[in-house]
Amino acid sequence: MVHFVGAGSGAADLITLRGKKLLEEADVVIYAGSLVNPELLDYTQRGCEIHNSAVMTLNEVINVMEKAEADGKTTVRLHTGDPCVYGAIREQMDRLDKLGIVYDVCPGVSSFCGAAAALKAEYTLPDVSQTVILTRMAGRTPVPDAESIESLAAHHATMVIFLSTGMLEELSERLLKGGYSAETPAAIVYKATWADEKICRCTVGTLAEAAKANGITKTALITVGDFLGDVRSLSKLYSADFETGFRKASQW
Repeated sequence: MVHFVGAGSGAADLITLRGKKLLEEADVVIYAGSLVNPELLDYTQRGCEIHNSAVMTLNEVINVMEKAEADGKTTVRLHTGDPCVYGAIREQMDRLDKLGIVYDVCPGVSSFCGAAAALKAEYTLPDVSQTVILTRMAGRTPVPDAESIESLAAHHATMVIFLSTGMLEELSERLLKGGYSAETPAAIVYKATWADEKICRCTVGTLAEAAKANGITKTALITVGDFLGDVRSLSKLYSADFETGFRKASQW
């Protein structure tokens, strides 16, 4: 059995209870060493076989899983955040399907949730934004033409941009071209929920400047949108004159 497990956004105690239990029971762990907090490996049992996928190819990862399965061992494939966001798990699952190896997925706390917690922010606010766009800049790995930063920025929704910290000047230009103003609030969250977490509040126009001033070149999320501003409306959910299935409306 192979368990794909979300390691959480950084802090070792933000893994789910299920994920922690799977780590404790694993005979083999393959972890994304470039991003996963190594403190999570402290949960593994004595004698657990540990592999760092940062220095492995897809074939090497699958070979480890296949050997573990042949030996009757349980494998945990530990991915950063939640495996469904930039986790590259589909290609692994396809290979396991061909090999007839059974697997499941344990969700985790994504870094975009960790970033919101660090900012003490709510991505979805009444009359401000009800949509959150998770995306990234095109780099060595391309992005579909229909999902360019400009086209997504045109919605003026909340944007959380992964894997783009080294391209902030270009990102600013594209966000501006898409319709955001240079004064639109933005924030760079470096290593959200880690011990060395850092928050840089800025604007769309000053993203590159803020990152440079704080020495941030990687391992950060970029958040953009008026959810970071000071203008918002109250939720209808808790308004006294709003009736729900649990509460009658009141005029007082």
